[in-house]
Amino acid sequence: MEDRRTIEILLVEDDAGDVLMTQEAFAEHDTPVNVSVVGDGVAALEYLRDPAIRNPDLVLLDLNLPRMDGMEVLAVAKNDPMLRHIPVVVLTTSDAQEDVVGSYSLHANAYVTKPVDFDKFQAVVKQIDEFFVSTVLRPGQ
Repeated sequence: MEDRRTIEILLVEDDAGDVLMTQEAFAEHDTPVNVSVVGDGVAALEYLRDPAIRNPDLVLLDLNLPRMDGMEVLAVAKNDPMLRHIPVVVLTTSDAQEDVVGSYSLHANAYVTKPVDFDKFQAVVKQIDEFFVSTVLRPGQ
């Protein structure tokens, strides 16, 4: 049975251009998606812990963030029993092995390097959409 409810995605990204590209890429897909955006790691944890906001179905997390970097956000979220079930895809420009290994060590669900080209970026977001949004079962589904 297909789930047609709106999928909630939290995009943790401080670059306005990357935010716009991500929103446009999700707008191109069939699955109804609502993308909420926060621009730093502290705001991400505040959003995730806000009892008035339903937990997102997926977090797209940049590593290079102000106030608290993505690795710190990942460590806190995956060690919090109320948040650890939320899938987190690290979506960042870094392809450094230390970032890849560090992210997976902190239980990231996937690590994806952002392409600079919009068409390639859109293809990456479509793959994330097809797998994490359209294919896998999420808690509470």
